This record gives sequence, structure tokens and C-alpha cells, in this order.
Amino acid sequence: MGLTAGSGTSGFERVGPFLVPLPRLPNHDPETIIKLSAPMSPAARTLIAIYVISCGLSLAFRCSADVTTAADSATPPQAAASVIAATPVAPPALAELDAPVATATLAAPHPVAKIRAAFTPANQRYAHVRQALALIDPCWDIAAALLLLFSGLSARIRDLATRRFRSRYMRVLVFIAVAGLIAGAVRLPVELFRGYWWEHRYGLSNQSLLDWSVEQLKVYALNIAFIGGTGLLALALLGIERAGRRAWVWLALGMLPVAVAGVLLSPLVFEPAFNKFEPLGNAQLDHRILALAERAGIPARHVFQVDRSRQTNTVNAYVSGFGPSQRIVLWDTTLKRLSEDEILAVMGHEMGHYVLHHLWRGIALMWLLSFALFFAAARMVDASIARWGMRWAVRDRADVAALPLYALVLTLLLALAQPVIYAESREVEHEADVFGLEATHLNAAAASAFVKLGAENRSDPDPPALIRLLLYTHPPLLDRVRFAQRYHPWTSGQANQYFHGPAPN
Repeated sequence: MGLTAGSGTSGFERVGPFLVPLPRLPNHDPETIIKLSAPMSPAARTLIAIYVISCGLSLAFRCSADVTTAADSATPPQAAASVIAATPVAPPALAELDAPVATATLAAPHPVAKIRAAFTPANQRYAHVRQALALIDPCWDIAAALLLLFSGLSARIRDLATRRFRSRYMRVLVFIAVAGLIAGAVRLPVELFRGYWWEHRYGLSNQSLLDWSVEQLKVYALNIAFIGGTGLLALALLGIERAGRRAWVWLALGMLPVAVAGVLLSPLVFEPAFNKFEPLGNAQLDHRILALAERAGIPARHVFQVDRSRQTNTVNAYVSGFGPSQRIVLWDTTLKRLSEDEILAVMGHEMGHYVLHHLWRGIALMWLLSFALFFAAARMVDASIARWGMRWAVRDRADVAALPLYALVLTLLLALAQPVIYAESREVEHEADVFGLEATHLNAAAASAFVKLGAENRSDPDPPALIRLLLYTHPPLLDRVRFAQRYHPWTSGQANQYFHGPAPN
């Protein structure tokens, strides 16, 4: 629920080691033993070839970027924003501009034209490559799962864990640790290109290769701790074994406490693993934010700034957690690049998420959606094991070696559900925009914040409809600028939609 177009809700819950008696497993038949010891199958070789070709495509992206001119590709985002602010912009066509607004706070000169000017050819190239990579992103996880299954690695890892450990908990932990390394190796080329090289190419990253690599290892370790170390996955496999075809119901029911615990703990445990959070240092700005929070009727004792400049030059703000972990976070890059009024407009947006209960709305949506996802996943897993289980040496739906199959199926289903999830996300982000404008009346500041956001983050302000449908968790920046210009019901005495506190002074 941040300021930029990004997404993702993480869940973490500490359950503790889950130990169960070792179930009796059926013996391998001779055909299975032959398959496990045979040379790599044609399907596995085909998957490896596809992976190599995908790596080549990533390299081609890099090579194509190298042919750009120095003037086009080397301009830092802050320098581009300065040029936009200092250079007079020719008046755009009348059809491009929204109707003028009769309020003094909206005197900023043509923010629609400025945000278009900020989307330079270099920024277009940066954004379009990022969009292309995001569209094919699920393919990497699917390729990793298929590689583990068809190469027989999944069964080999399971057999290794079975020989070493008696408890299901330790078997699952060992399996996901080893399989996670293999999946990470599959993703490494694209992650290195997208997360490190491409960001450095366009002046958006401040990390050294060592720092970036350490951060990736932290992500791996936290994923292993969450998925395996908590015992949740071992518990899920036990439930699948005991409940059979009805297991999807219990898995979906269990998603609610896991998601709630994850949202609660993430700001306290996992976010600080990557950055330093501290109370907002600007006393005047802190006073204005507290005053805005008081008018909105929310506790504002948790406004933090975070040292994101260690990693990036982009700007953002977000709200996370609830109850004792609830906090509004400003990146230090945002504090440097935005004016106080612009930051206050951003804070109004973030407070809207809190007042309008968007966090709980998102959890409820994902929980309800999980019933459909787990139902479909259970049927797809059973059908896949019936068709290829012998070839994979996967014995049944509760087999540890079936975990890559679950990952594959859920990745595919989530990719198909993504347009629905993102449509809801865009709706709540628009509601937060409405709340922020009603709470602050800082229309011009909100519009200029979006202009700077587009310039600093090299964002596509007006993507094609299909890209918007598939990738955008927030309304496009051009839509938000136009809305900020024209939405001001208080100037004509109309009632607000969401903010019902005292009007700003």
C-alpha cells in the first residue's frame, strides 16, 4: 500500500518445530529405481535449453541497452527532475489538459505536461524492460519447479532427507533449503539483471554487488525460516495426508491466522533485517503529520523514516502492520526530494489506508481467494501425479517431493488471479488518494508529488490498458495527477466521500 506501483503482502508466523512419527513409505519398484538412476530425460534437457535461452534473452536486453546514447541513458533521475522543474514547458494541447480548477492551491503549471515530459526515451526504455520482465516473471518459478520434477532432483532430495532424518519437520526443512538453492540458481540471471545491473544502468541503485548479494541471501534465509523453520509447511503436509481430498478447506482456513500474524510481525521482525528505522527527524514536519493524524482520528505515534538510500535513489512511502506494529514509513529519499506539502499530501494518502481499513480488506480478499486457489490446486496436483507421478517418483499428494508441484500450480493460479487482485489494489489506492485530498486540500502538492515520483522512479505514467490490467497495483500516475487537479468538492460545498474530520486550516 505504498506510494508507488508495487505489490506484495508477506506473511510470517512462528509455530515452532513440528515433529511427527515417520509414516511408513511404500517401497520403490524397480522401474522407479531405474528412472532415478537413468540419464537426464529429454524433457529435462528441453527445460535446461529453455532456461539457457531465457538467460540469453536477458543478456540481449543488456546488449540492446548498451547501444543507447550517453545523453539518453546516463541522466540521473534527480538531474532529470531538476531539468523538468527548471525548463519552461510549452502549453499542451487543450485536449490534453483538464478543465481549470478555481482554487489557489492548484496553480502548478501544467503538471500533466510535466509528467509527460519526465517520461523521456531513457525512462521509457527502463520502464518497458521492467514491464517485460514482470510479465514473464512467473515463468522462472515454473521453470525451476519443472526442472526439479522432470530431472528427478526433487525425488533425490527427498530420499536424501529421508535417509538423514526421521521427523517430517526436518525432512521438509532440508528439502526446501536444497530445492530453494536450485530455484534461486534458476532465477539468478534475471534477478541479477533486473535487481542489480538494470538499476545501476539507469542510476537508481546505490548497492555494490556484494551488498546486493548479501541482501539476496537474507531473503533466501528468511524464506527458509518462514516456510520451513516455523513448521507451517510440515503441518500443511500432515494435513494433506490426514484430510485427503478435503485438505484444501483446512489449508484455506489456516491462511487467515498466518496472514494476520505475518502482517503483525513483518514491521517488527523482517523489515528491520534490511534497513534501519527511526522516528522522523524533522520536528516541524513531524508536528504537521501528527496534527493531520489527530484530525483524521488515528494514532500517529508510529511515523518512521528508513534509510532506503542505502539501496536505491527511488522514492516511496507506505503503511504496514497493525496494532502495536502499525507504522507509516517515509523513505529518506522521499524526505530529500519532496517538499513538506508534498510529503503531507503523501501522508494523507497513507493515513487513508489506515482509516478505511484497507489492510483488513486486503487480508479478507486474499483469504476468500485462497479457497478457490487451494481447491483448484488440489485438483491439478492430483491430476498431475496421476499422469506423471511415476516418472517423477512422487508417491502421493503428501509426498515431500511433490512440493515443487504445489509451487508450480500455485504460481500459475496466482498469475491467473493477478488481474483480479490488482484491480482491487488499484481501487483501494484510488480511495486513499481521495481521502488524502479531502484531508489536506493539497491538490497542487499531490499533483507535483506524482510528477516527481514519475521522474525519480522512471515510471510509465500512462501504460497500455493490458499492462495496466496485468501489472499495476496503483492507478497510473497520469490518472492520479488529473484526479488531483479536478477533485475538490469542498470548493462547492459538497460533502466528502471518506474524510469526515475537521477541515484543514
